Formats: sequence, C-alpha cells, structure tokens
Amino acid sequence: MAARTHSGMRGIAAVPSYVVMQPTTLCNLDCAYCYLPMRAADRRMPVAVAEAVAASVNPWAAAGRFSVVWHGGEPLAAGREHLAALLAPFGPEVEHHVQTNATLVDDAWCAFFVEHGIRVSVSVDGPRERNAERVTRGGRAAYDRIMSGVAALRRHGLPFSALAVVSRPGPGLATELYDYFLDLGCDVLGVNIEETEGVNTRSNARDAAAVTGFWAELVGAWRRDPRIHLRELEWSLRYAGAVLAGTVDDLLPRQLDPIPTVAHDGSVVVLSPELAGFTDPGYGDFGSGNVLTTPLAEILAGAGRTPWVAEFLAGVEACRSSCPYFGFCGGGHAANRYFEQGRFDGTETEHCRNSKIRLLEGVLEHARDHQSPAV
Repeated sequence: MAARTHSGMRGIAAVPSYVVMQPTTLCNLDCAYCYLPMRAADRRMPVAVAEAVAASVNPWAAAGRFSVVWHGGEPLAAGREHLAALLAPFGPEVEHHVQTNATLVDDAWCAFFVEHGIRVSVSVDGPRERNAERVTRGGRAAYDRIMSGVAALRRHGLPFSALAVVSRPGPGLATELYDYFLDLGCDVLGVNIEETEGVNTRSNARDAAAVTGFWAELVGAWRRDPRIHLRELEWSLRYAGAVLAGTVDDLLPRQLDPIPTVAHDGSVVVLSPELAGFTDPGYGDFGSGNVLTTPLAEILAGAGRTPWVAEFLAGVEACRSSCPYFGFCGGGHAANRYFEQGRFDGTETEHCRNSKIRLLEGVLEHARDHQSPAV
C-alpha cells in the first residue's frame, strides 16, 4: 500500500488552518508522560496577546472555516473570567476548541462552553487502571475527578472528543480501550503512542510487532461497532483511498500548514506546539516572532526564514526521497525529530515508526487477515 510521491512542497503556507493558544502554562495535574516545561507555574496570557492574534485570525475565519485551539497547560486553570476575556476579541466565525483534562469541568463550565460555542476534547487514557500516570500534584489518582467532569458534559448533552495516550501497547488493550470509549460516550477518539519529547525523556522505542498488532486490533474493534470517529483509522483509510485512486500526490498539501502556537507571552512557534517554551544553545527559543510586536500574518509570511525551519524542510525532502511511507505521513513532525535526534534534518523517528508506519501496517494486517475468500 505504501506509495512514493514525487511532487515537492514549497515551504510553509502563509495562512494556517488553525492556531493553538496557551491561555496559561499551569496544569493542575502532573502526568508522568507530559512534555510541558512550565506546567507548575501559572503564567497567564495577557488579553493583549489574544487581541493581536484575533486581528489576523478574524479575516481568515471570515474567508473560510478556521479554528482556535486552547491547549497546554490546563486551559480551564485560567478561570472562566480570564478565558472569556481571551475569547472576546475573536469574531463569531471562529470555531473554538479546548483540550482539557476535565477535572475542573462542572455545571458552570458546561454553561460557559455552551455560551461561547466551545467544542471540548477530554484527555483520558481509558479505564481507571490505565490512568495510573495521570495524577494530581500531590500524587493522587485523578480518574474520579476526570469522570466527574465527563459526567457533567453528558448531563448537559455536550458532545465531546477524547484523546488517549498509550504507553505500553499489548494484546487485548486496543479492544479494551475502544469498548471503554464507546461506553464513555465520546464521538471522536484520537490515540497517541507515548512520545519522547519536551521534559518527558522516557524512551518511546517499542516492539514493532506489539505496536502493529495494537493498531490492527483497534481496527477490528472499530469495525465491529463503528460509532466513534477514530482519528487514526480515518487518516489511514483516506490514504488507502488515494492510493487506489492514484491520487496520492494530491493528498498532501503543496505547502506545510504552519500550525502556529502562540505561547502565553505572545511568542510564536510554528509546525510543532511541543517546541514552545524550550530553548537550545544552537536554535535559540525556536520562535519566529511575537504577536505583541509583529502581526501574526506577517510572522507566518516570514516563518520559512527561521533557521531551524529551513533545516526541518531539508529533513522533509530527505524523507520524501528515502521513505516509501512519505505519502502517508508527509515527513513527520519537527518536535519528534528534535527531541529524539537533537536536530531537524534527520529522517525516521520512533514516533514515525509507532504512529505512522506501524499504524498503516496494522491497518493492512487487519485487512489481510479479514479479507473475503475468493469466489
């Protein structure tokens, strides 16, 4: 199924499809696999930062669908009053999303989500025993508080997505997780194999057969009851359809989405939100500018001149010329290269293997094992 694509990308697009905003660095949890460097500090985004971002975002949203994602640390830790002030500058065409651990969600927050039209995604790793690494700052299990927040969302009839981190793929886990999320009531599910990035330095090297088997099993669980939109499977099926139609070259964009992340202080990092808040002796702070001094649209127009970005684009081209899976993943993520390899122009990472290559191989393995017999 893997197919090469030959048409080259032309740098970074000037207009993104969404912007990530960090309303506060603070998180009230202390998950073992978290990548965030300042999650114990409450550094809140000034309203002036949101106003500056909105000046660029509002025209983009008026021209077509556009999202602002409030993410990292725990956005609700900023409080309803402050978050409302950050939302205020954005026009009615902007879609707002929040990634939350749900521990603070209650009736008042649900009313806030309704009032502001915010779409909610909950971070939870499955049944109670699968959330052992999601703990409070005092080291206590957070699961009951997460479930209290989910119960509030359901009580108010608010649809929500779920995002799960899998640290140790093994037989039976995928089925257990999928059945759990069916019962939980989410309408979309994303699954991340734990990544080595940020302050999480634990190795993400995993047994190839175990990871491939996990994805194949997850496909099987979804096929038995496909009520949930399974993010990774939809990626795979879209790619498979493009291969069969001979349109793989049309699947990937000609320019990379810049995915700008606006940190609490207005600094902008492109391509990988996970780089925000970090510095390197050679690369500096990874930033491409600050919205308090330069309009976001202008920052993105010049983002390709950021030194590490040029190095990353060289790595993307190296992937294009060497990897048969390039048409599926498009060259991987900048942060995974940096945190795994210490540079941006490398090629295959453990993240690539776990979440792209073995994902696609797992889908194909399931298809081979369940193909209809020849008539």
